[in-house]
Amino acid sequence: MKRIANRQYLWIGAIFVVLALVPLFIDNNYYITILNQMVINMIVVFGLNFITGLTGQMNLGTAGIYAIGAYTSALLSKNFGISPWLTMMAAICAGFLLGRGLGYPSLKMKGVYLSLTTLAFTEIVRIFATNLIDITGGTQGINDIPRFAVGPVMLDTNTKYFYFILVVAVLVCLLSIRIVYSKWGREFRAVRDNADAIESLGLDIKKIKIRAFTLAAMYGTLGGALYAHFNSYITSLSFTTDLSINYVIILMVGGIGSILGNMVGAVVVTLLPELLRFLGDYYQITYCILVLISALFLPNGLVSIYGKITGLLNKGSSAEGGE
Repeated sequence: MKRIANRQYLWIGAIFVVLALVPLFIDNNYYITILNQMVINMIVVFGLNFITGLTGQMNLGTAGIYAIGAYTSALLSKNFGISPWLTMMAAICAGFLLGRGLGYPSLKMKGVYLSLTTLAFTEIVRIFATNLIDITGGTQGINDIPRFAVGPVMLDTNTKYFYFILVVAVLVCLLSIRIVYSKWGREFRAVRDNADAIESLGLDIKKIKIRAFTLAAMYGTLGGALYAHFNSYITSLSFTTDLSINYVIILMVGGIGSILGNMVGAVVVTLLPELLRFLGDYYQITYCILVLISALFLPNGLVSIYGKITGLLNKGSSAEGGE
């Protein structure tokens, strides 16, 4: 197990290194924009992995959480002139409170009922954002959201901002690894695998589930804040249920419960629509078919391919040794 974990760390490090090198060879602003969105997606999915990947509770409220993080940071920084660093912290605090509140429905509901509850939450947030025009700008949105500055350096280009959020993603990834392999991570997986056994050991399932929701919400609002200051514009039209479903797809395609899988899923699902643009009207159906094929033949995600190849190679070497 330790050897497998070490290999995963190497792959995780390799992905971050490759991402850091990409802007050195590509100066197209559109591609750098996609890279920024890809890394933000990673951060959000790291959080979703705690509740859906490890604890096994389906959460379709990610878009609503993401929106609250975006609006909190955008409104505070634009309307009150507060530093984006402080507004980002405020967004994370909002995520903490939100996670505590969203965690309670998971105590009495599960499966499709929990999915519908979190889905309804996303719709409620979107409707409020659309109708509270005086505050959120409605469908017209909020523009001229200030960007971050690191000391005297203003992150006024997409490339500068990319390296900033890449550093944030590395830190968040390290924190996620620490949590996954800690007591909390073991408790999350135990709730998913056998909740009755957990109760027999005297552990409080309520606290464990709420903790997972809280972590997911804090990561989601952090991602929303980073998105708002990167895009410098947000609108309620962006935070739909399709966005929540997209994050679940990222989790599924990469590998549920795996941090490496979260990264692979974010890379593939963010890039795939762009690679399929040449298909024109057939792009959407092709994308859906590819996701369906992935779910059918790789239920454990793309990261499971590595394990299968390694297993085949080990069998082959064992057979040769036997001869």
